[in-house]
Amino acid sequence: MLHLALMANLTLALDHDLLHRARVRAAEEGTSVNAVVRDLLSAYSAADRVGAARRRLVALSVSSAAGSGGRPLTGGGAA
Repeated sequence: MLHLALMANLTLALDHDLLHRARVRAAEEGTSVNAVVRDLLSAYSAADRVGAARRRLVALSVSSAAGSGGRPLTGGGAA
């Protein structure tokens, strides 16, 4: 199945030297400045969701009736 995402264009005003250095580094890494910016924006926008999910998880663990019975949580199998 072919999945096509709708892309929007973004215009940025950057220092010429900064853009040049970014293009050189991206080329060295086999990518493009466009891909680098897209990845950075994706991670930047996901940070809010990760933080919110973490807060929900902590709230659920605090309000949960289940507990460890005083045993330390080790991440291993059932005690």
